[in-house]
Amino acid sequence: MRMLNVIILALAGTATTVTTAMAADIAITPQQIKALGIQTAPLSGATAASGNPLPAQVAIPNKQIQVISAPLAGMVERIEVASSQPVNIGQTLITLQSPDLAMLQRDYLQAQLQAQLANESLKRDESLYKDGIIPQSRYQTTRNNAAIQNAAASEKRQALKLAGMSDAAMRKLQSAGAISGRLEVSAPFAGVILEQMATPGQRVDLSTPLLKLAKLDPLWLEIQLPIDLAASVEPGSTVSVPAAQASGKVLTVGRNVTENNQTVLVRAEITQGAERLRPGQFVEARLSTALAKNGAPSHWSVPNSAIVRQDKQVYVFVKTASGFRPQAVSIVSQTAATAVIKAPLKGNEAIVTQGAVAVKSTWQGVSAEGE
Repeated sequence: MRMLNVIILALAGTATTVTTAMAADIAITPQQIKALGIQTAPLSGATAASGNPLPAQVAIPNKQIQVISAPLAGMVERIEVASSQPVNIGQTLITLQSPDLAMLQRDYLQAQLQAQLANESLKRDESLYKDGIIPQSRYQTTRNNAAIQNAAASEKRQALKLAGMSDAAMRKLQSAGAISGRLEVSAPFAGVILEQMATPGQRVDLSTPLLKLAKLDPLWLEIQLPIDLAASVEPGSTVSVPAAQASGKVLTVGRNVTENNQTVLVRAEITQGAERLRPGQFVEARLSTALAKNGAPSHWSVPNSAIVRQDKQVYVFVKTASGFRPQAVSIVSQTAATAVIKAPLKGNEAIVTQGAVAVKSTWQGVSAEGE
């Protein structure tokens, strides 16, 4: 019984020694480091697939694409632009001949004339009412009629604006009274014509698609990321296309997995160098992990030789003034040669890349002197 107690006490002392060693630095002299062939290297911020290029396709953000449709029914008289052509805001894209436009102009002129007459009557009756010549009821009726006619004129004016007629054209129409069925459809913003969906001589109805216009800066990059690397990429991660010298940030990391290749869709926004990319183009992209809250990367790329296991925990050894410090880490992904780890490190540390097994032996209480 006494012998059993001695063994238990000895085991407890050994466990205490190992636990204490695990919590403290592992003291190894420079001579021992050289003799054991221990090598260190600075930490490297992890990139998806350890820096390997990933397949990606360039796309246009949905909000930057607009279909230019016919504001009124009519006939396509001329198409002033072609696919892939850059255009400026306000530039004429298509000319239509529309009888509906002539009717809207006629209605607008009539409404404007009626509103003008109503306003003149209101001005006259207002003066008569102030002089006590007419009763308040007549003045109120005249004022209501003027409000109705002005509202009608405003409605007709808005209909012309929706049809694509500019304020300058409406002022000219009001002053000259020249009604025309010729309607110019202009570009609502500067961009590039993606697709022509109408031809000269074609008769179109209201809202018939005519052209597709897009703004090409910024652009999206849709990246196929292997599912085992998805955990190392977050919104805000940096993405680059080295061949085009383009870069940007990750917007979203998809939740759905593509069944045939087991990848997830990572969508990034390219804000630098987008002019060197073309929508639909297949490129090779590189992803890096997002920054942690303190501004340092939270994921790191290390060789497999830097990783050791103790019980169920994974460690790397960080170089210190007196030797090395064991740092618990978690493995995010791993290839045949490297691993992406997650650890609370600052980024200025050096870790053991060769000889980690020898450091582990010293850490567990085996003297390094005789090795």
